[in-house]
Amino acid sequence: MAVPSYYTRGETVAYYALRIFVGLVLLFLISPILAVMPLSFNSESFFTYPMPGYSLKWYEDFFFNPRWSGAVKMSFLVALATTVLATTLGTLAALGLARANFPLKSTMMAILISPMIVPVIISAVGMFSFYAQWNLAATRLGIILAHTALATPFVVITVTATLASFDKTLMRAGASCGAAPHTVFFKVVMPLILPGMISGALFAFVTSFDEVVVVLFLASPEDRTLPLQMFSGIREMISPTITAAATVLVLISTALLITLEMLRRRSERLRGVTA
Repeated sequence: MAVPSYYTRGETVAYYALRIFVGLVLLFLISPILAVMPLSFNSESFFTYPMPGYSLKWYEDFFFNPRWSGAVKMSFLVALATTVLATTLGTLAALGLARANFPLKSTMMAILISPMIVPVIISAVGMFSFYAQWNLAATRLGIILAHTALATPFVVITVTATLASFDKTLMRAGASCGAAPHTVFFKVVMPLILPGMISGALFAFVTSFDEVVVVLFLASPEDRTLPLQMFSGIREMISPTITAAATVLVLISTALLITLEMLRRRSERLRGVTA
């Protein structure tokens, strides 16, 4: 993007200096990723540069070793269940907060997004203490419910932001035509807020898929998610398979970010917002 012609020399210098600084910060943040990804193709079981050779054996171990493949399946199972629950609950909560005006509305919103603010270790300890009383600790259901509590705030925020620009007269128009409330929701409301719902669902999926602290407290020895398997591998013995797992996670996260950006642009087009 070119500098506007009316910028002074000082403003021009500040313009480019800011972009250089942002670029350096971005490079600093992604440099560990750039260092780890090539190591996943190392032919030896030790980390060194330059690498003595290249091999795909660590990816083979990641996809075909029962320990790793089982952890991946477990992570996807928990993340998908969490996504469904969090998207449903978060969307309902956002619809209720958007349509109602009551004295404790801000307090209710603060309670709903509190899992994003409270440190995860505190939430994990509290969940373990509560679940132990109900025999939900060391169960798959307990992990799914815990991840749902952590992921729901992301859905609430994204759907609430989408509803902020929603024209509520469309709902009244649908009702005036004799449509039932559920018909108005599925035929009028849901298509317009669907980008926000999908964005929230993707955030919920990533939150569950990458979470490890709560799983450390609630998982049984059989229910090992991928982050827990990676944590255990680092603690017990460092295996190059971890670099392959990290690379796969980076690729998944990148794909989800691209999807979120596409959904954001589609949502802006639906709202008539132009760049």
